[in-house]
Amino acid sequence: MRTWGPLTAICLGTFMLLLDVTIVVVALPDMAGSLHASLSDLQWVVDGYALALAALLLGAGAAADILGRRRVHVAGVVLFAAASLLCGLASGPGTLVAARAVQGVGAAAMFATTLPLLGSVYQGRQRSAALGVWGAVSGGAAAVGPVLGGLLAEGPGWRWIFFVNLPVSVVAVWLTLRVVPESRGPRGVGVPPRERSRAWGRVDWLGTVTFAGFAGGTTYAVVRAGEDGWTASGALASFGLAALALVCFVLVERRAAHPLLDLSLLRKPAFVGVMAGALAFNGVAFGVIAYTSIWMQTLLGMSPVRAGLTLLPLTGAAVVVAILGGRLLHGVPARLTIGGGLLLVGSGSFCQAVLDAGSGWTALAPGLVLVGVGTGLVSPAIAGAALAAVPPGRAGMAGGAVNTFRQLGYALGVAVCGTVLTSRMRDTLPQDAAHTLAGGGAAALRGAFSAHTLRSAFASGLNSAFVVMGVVGTIGAALVLGLVRKERAAGTGVTDSAPATLTEEETASRG
Repeated sequence: MRTWGPLTAICLGTFMLLLDVTIVVVALPDMAGSLHASLSDLQWVVDGYALALAALLLGAGAAADILGRRRVHVAGVVLFAAASLLCGLASGPGTLVAARAVQGVGAAAMFATTLPLLGSVYQGRQRSAALGVWGAVSGGAAAVGPVLGGLLAEGPGWRWIFFVNLPVSVVAVWLTLRVVPESRGPRGVGVPPRERSRAWGRVDWLGTVTFAGFAGGTTYAVVRAGEDGWTASGALASFGLAALALVCFVLVERRAAHPLLDLSLLRKPAFVGVMAGALAFNGVAFGVIAYTSIWMQTLLGMSPVRAGLTLLPLTGAAVVVAILGGRLLHGVPARLTIGGGLLLVGSGSFCQAVLDAGSGWTALAPGLVLVGVGTGLVSPAIAGAALAAVPPGRAGMAGGAVNTFRQLGYALGVAVCGTVLTSRMRDTLPQDAAHTLAGGGAAALRGAFSAHTLRSAFASGLNSAFVVMGVVGTIGAALVLGLVRKERAAGTGVTDSAPATLTEEETASRG
């Protein structure tokens, strides 16, 4: 238990929080029917979680350095569990979206502390092995999510997608408190308990708020554009507020004593390239999946389980390539694995843009395999590339930034795909009908439109979304290949004796 107990405890939390990114995808049609949710409601069920996770990840990590990583991690698990209960009990879409956002807050506290806690417990070969297991669990959560979500939605009901988190959370809290030692970062080491409230001033809360405003405002603007049009006053105002929040974030970070993101890193082409790749990757690889699931269930008549199983070409290829790539591609520059992987993800998106009124899910299979292969190349390499692009003292910041950009990319990908989907549907359907169809309401439209018209409209919308994501993936690949040139030797981003890995006992012995 002493050797692998901490890894088990931390991986339980990681599995839960990443599972909840994708587990809701195949349950969206059932949620729409049960809660009378609109397309924008469904988008926010997905994006509310991802945005809260992205916006608070860096701030949660800074707070954990001061208050204690184990303490923040446990608090995150408790909040995540409470929000999961509220999600399962939700009586309307507004309650569900709000609870999903609170879930994201808890997930940010959990995710921000996973790697630092592992670094505080394991060194040398044990650390490498622990990180390998953690990476496999992270990838497995994304792969299992749609299938498990389908099983629960088709069995006891979609609410159990959230209820299942409760017993897992209890075990995770108990195990964490029992076997994971407390640790602090450089900002928290040596700070007496009575002075930790003052040390909160070292957390860049204003930067956290302004970044959240930028991320949330941009996503909201894209969703509004899908409802009212890109030139509508509401969408333009939202884009303007998001731009203002971004300007405020830059000004705050330039003056902050302990910034969330050191803006001088943006002068490093390699760091910019990796962040661009992270932003593009999650959006391109996973942004369309929510809508393909709705298409398969409401127009092709698939069950939630079968809809989840259709994603196995993607998840299976990703797992196999990630395992084999770690052995066969050792020493290959990250710019090639990440850039090449993004090219494959983008190509896979293009390959899926072949749907028509008579298409079945098998038309997506070749493209899903390509996306899976690309995912298996990009996902294991991108965090290491971020660490290699910055000085050792900025390794923690780089690790948090790459995860932030990945989750932000996913949230924006879902929003953009929904907007493109409905915009293209309006070529053949009225606006209200397009939104109803995209939100899983095909059954309500069958009296007014033929099955052929509905399937054709949805297929054309999906094709447009796939093409847009293919373009984004190609641009992301070009940025990575062009900017990520020089890399430091592997492993220089983290040292076994870094002060960021001091346990409470070690801190006391030095005090």
